[in-house]
Amino acid sequence: MSLANGRHYLAIPGPSVIPDPVLQAMHRPAPNIYTGELVEITHGLVPDLKQIAGTAGHVAMYISNGHGLWEASLTNMVSRGDKVLVCLTGNFGIGWAHVATRLGLNVETIDFGKHAPVDPAQLEAALRADTKHEIKAVMTVHVDTATSVRNDIAAMRRAIDAAGHPAVFAVDCIASLGCDRFEMDAWGVDVMIAASQKGLMTPPGMGFVWFTDKALSEGKTADLRTPYWDWTTRAEPFHLYEYFDGTPPTHHIYGLRQAVDMILDEGLENVWKRHEILAGAYWAAVDQWGSDGALRFNIANPAHRSHAVTTLSLGNGDGTRLRDWLTEHLGITLGISLGFGGIGSDESHGYFRIGHMGHINAHMVLGIVGAVETAFSALDIPHGIGGTVAASSFLSQTGSKVAVVPSETSCRCC
Repeated sequence: MSLANGRHYLAIPGPSVIPDPVLQAMHRPAPNIYTGELVEITHGLVPDLKQIAGTAGHVAMYISNGHGLWEASLTNMVSRGDKVLVCLTGNFGIGWAHVATRLGLNVETIDFGKHAPVDPAQLEAALRADTKHEIKAVMTVHVDTATSVRNDIAAMRRAIDAAGHPAVFAVDCIASLGCDRFEMDAWGVDVMIAASQKGLMTPPGMGFVWFTDKALSEGKTADLRTPYWDWTTRAEPFHLYEYFDGTPPTHHIYGLRQAVDMILDEGLENVWKRHEILAGAYWAAVDQWGSDGALRFNIANPAHRSHAVTTLSLGNGDGTRLRDWLTEHLGITLGISLGFGGIGSDESHGYFRIGHMGHINAHMVLGIVGAVETAFSALDIPHGIGGTVAASSFLSQTGSKVAVVPSETSCRCC
């Protein structure tokens, strides 16, 4: 007998929980890919994806995961041998920098460690020192999924402007889009990437690159551009196949249409606020648990934490012990450590991550909080008592004060 029988809860930071309406939308025979419903649905996704990103610019869609999007963005922005500056705050900025190096770019990095966001002052100083404007692009992640840090993108834009530097500003929003507030045009971002499997609540397999006219103009001479990754035709297609340089991801499109409808029907402001409050409930529990024992936030300052994922440290291998016990006994999977000593190292076994992105609500959060508190007791892991009460109290006090913002959605009948 196991208490884990029943619906398993995958509480990792992506792939996130897929809503039943999205699954149902995908459960259909193969459609016509030349005319009809699928064509209209794909065309209709374009303005809505721009709305979610907060841009009046362009969007290119790919059959790809996030690693492919790193390559797609770079091949359209810069040329072989160009210098790019990557601001690192964890595992995924390092990955993007690695792809840039493999593509033959001259990669310069500023490493802000694994426990803090980008310091805009250091970015400004680095760009001021580049008097010949050799740096063609500044790259960073909005939220690093491994460390759960959330960078101040608007402040980075101000630093770039203060330095008077013309570099293209590119941001990875794979872990944040549809969870944390992001406003591409208002924050002065030139290129932004995101994938389907996190805040967009759709299975892995689709990726998106949003870009401005500036990025389009700067990238026209990019000699890394290849037929498949070229964003030019994808952003201004005539036929359906031109969105994807071939056969479209038919069932992903149906699922994505449903997920996008759910986001816009709820309203972006409400989506962002929901994630903020639910993250706060987790943090209230962790604050209480951390009053005794070794449990610590990886990002100490709440202002710098993601609302989509929380990275925690227990030390002494207890992170892995906790995760394994929850999976075996309670039917819950939490995220493994990434970027802390390497997967399988002694350091990595001390960390775990809780994903709270996309299709989540209060009872799901309280379920995880109660399960983690149960695991602490079962495993004799020292902790402060009352995490579940703290989370419940936070939700009762905060949730009752939140005003729902009316959604402003246009007709999406097709």
